[in-house]
Amino acid sequence: MVGRDRRKHQRGRAVPAWQQLAAEQAGVVSREQLLATGCTVGQVGALLDARRWTGLHLGVYAVFTGPVPAMTQAWAAVLHAGRGAALGGTAALWLWGVLDSPPKRLTVCIPWERRVRAPTGVVVVRRRRLDEVVHPVGSPPRVRLEEALLDVVRNAPPGQVVDLVIRATATRRTTPGRIRAALVQRPRIRHRALLAEMLGEVTEGVQSALESRYRRAVERAHELPRAERNRPEAVLDGSGRQVRRRYRDVRYRRWETVVELDGLEAHPEWLRRLDRRRDNSVTLVGDRSLQYGWFEVVETPCQVAADVVVVLRRAGWRGTPVACSATCAVSPLIPDSTPLT
Repeated sequence: MVGRDRRKHQRGRAVPAWQQLAAEQAGVVSREQLLATGCTVGQVGALLDARRWTGLHLGVYAVFTGPVPAMTQAWAAVLHAGRGAALGGTAALWLWGVLDSPPKRLTVCIPWERRVRAPTGVVVVRRRRLDEVVHPVGSPPRVRLEEALLDVVRNAPPGQVVDLVIRATATRRTTPGRIRAALVQRPRIRHRALLAEMLGEVTEGVQSALESRYRRAVERAHELPRAERNRPEAVLDGSGRQVRRRYRDVRYRRWETVVELDGLEAHPEWLRRLDRRRDNSVTLVGDRSLQYGWFEVVETPCQVAADVVVVLRRAGWRGTPVACSATCAVSPLIPDSTPLT
């Protein structure tokens, strides 16, 4: 038993330190790390000459040959950037699981006082007080999810803002409170109002912010008839018997039309079943039903208004909507309308 333990100990000690590093870094080591662990310049050169390693960036190597996985590329980008570097932007969101696929170009943040030439496929961003936003145990090093999210949405269209916030919060990789705390530190960030609306809705678990935006951007902007909101109604089963009461988000009662506004668009399957039951209950009483989420109401409010106009007209509405711009989707639905100038 003693001899076996000794052999295990010897085998453990025989593993070079650079191999342990490579195992922890998706198969990547830097020249600086190799020299720090006792390798000589000649040994490094010999391994490269023997084509047992692959040079990824200047002074950064994969200790294998063949295709290079995305995680290996991520580690290589950070090691190339050197001291204090961390992945940010869409690269960090991918590592945190908010995005399903790695970006085509990796964003690496470095301390403001340093400068690094960006290799192919990498964007280098100098950032002040970087050490304050880097996650303490992220591997590979990366900025906190909330900081990466705000960095990305700063230059994103509204629809992508909606999608990213929903992805990050509905999957419980972060919380509205953490995003809001990061948002407080950025008083001039783009889309601030939209972010505040969405975070308020997610926190409270209600659709009041989305309903407000629907009323403003869809109903009022296009002069649709005024709807009832959140009135209690009986929900019937297939035989016409009342089984429960429910609050409808938006109801155009005279035209027997309901608009359901669903802010939590990344529902798990059990919640999607409840949504289908809710939508079916509208049909069971003979009403028309439309469903929209944050993306449609924020990104395409004119198309939402056009849909509602079509359904209301089929139900007998004789009013005239208003086009909010020259390209408004409602414009073709206005009799004898001429394009706005």
